[in-house]
Amino acid sequence: MPPFRLGTRGSPLALTQARMVADALAAAHGWSPDRIETVVIRTTGDRIQDRPLAEIGGKALWTRELDRALLAGEIDACVHSMKDVETLRPPDFLIAATLPRADVRDRLVGAESIEAIPRGATVGTSSPRRRAQLLARRPDLRIVPIRGNVDTRLAKLAAGEVDATMLAAAGLDRLGRPEVGVAISTDIMLPAPAQGAVGIEIRAEDARAAGVVSAIDHADTHRCVLAERALLAALGADCHSPVAALASLIGASLHLRASLLSADGEEQACGAAEGGNADLGAQLAADLLARAPPAIRRLFAT
Repeated sequence: MPPFRLGTRGSPLALTQARMVADALAAAHGWSPDRIETVVIRTTGDRIQDRPLAEIGGKALWTRELDRALLAGEIDACVHSMKDVETLRPPDFLIAATLPRADVRDRLVGAESIEAIPRGATVGTSSPRRRAQLLARRPDLRIVPIRGNVDTRLAKLAAGEVDATMLAAAGLDRLGRPEVGVAISTDIMLPAPAQGAVGIEIRAEDARAAGVVSAIDHADTHRCVLAERALLAALGADCHSPVAALASLIGASLHLRASLLSADGEEQACGAAEGGNADLGAQLAADLLARAPPAIRRLFAT
């Protein structure tokens, strides 16, 4: 039987996440390591590091080359950081499984708290969400774009190009760097939708691959990620849209919190919804947009 081929980007974090998926598959199916092959595919997002994603094509820059390889049958599944996957995917593909979610929080690197960042300091982030959330609390800060993998961003901080930066706690933990930065409570900064979740995508009609990866699906994580992505879809959100969301399960009931922000952080629309139905994300999106001021509504495509 041929090996099961996992496509992944080549960054240290992407490779770590691919190993996590491979290990989970091997454990679930009793496979030896040589039954799973990791295929590294370099994406446009990896090649272009000097401009924000929103300026050069958005999240598709992380998936386009992987999509091509999957459709061509060169790989059997792709491993994704779910927060980097565009909201509306072609019908040829299916997110068939998610691993258990890791720490959803952001970590601040360079200061002990948002309040402790020196006045007028330069903070590096290319995330419209993080930019808006920081400016909402600290309008004195200068926010500049910064891209690259974890080590690249930390090197820019060490070189003094920025005074502080923000990184996802999940990525730092997976890279074995839990000591880096200070975790910011989700009561202060809600994360990006699907932050901390690793997804496995297959061809929608590939029954064999579906059977293989369904064995490692973490149902609770999958349900929460789908709710957060449904919110994004209902908003018509893209890389330019400062939106934060976090779903959690309370018993069998889904609890979804979300915030929409203006680009400068001066205005916000925040809310929550709870229930068991699949329309929860769309319901909360409609409520937030109905209450949002024009500066926020114009950022969304609905």
